[in-house]
Amino acid sequence: MKASELRNLSLDDLQGELNEQYRTYFNLRFRQAAGEDIGTAEMKKARHEIARMKTVLTEKQRQQEQQTSQEST
Repeated sequence: MKASELRNLSLDDLQGELNEQYRTYFNLRFRQAAGEDIGTAEMKKARHEIARMKTVLTEKQRQQEQQTSQEST
């Protein structure tokens, strides 16, 4: 998913997508440990997707914090 698509999701939806991506990455690691031939590109893609989601999630959380602090002053 592209970052622009992720930015259109709500915080809860984004957290759900992140959890799903963690499960996918875990399954890839598990399959690799079991001896299955997993391409390194697939592992790298999963890690990058997780990083992208975490970045957008942090951006949204900081934006929400700034809005609540501005409303209280």
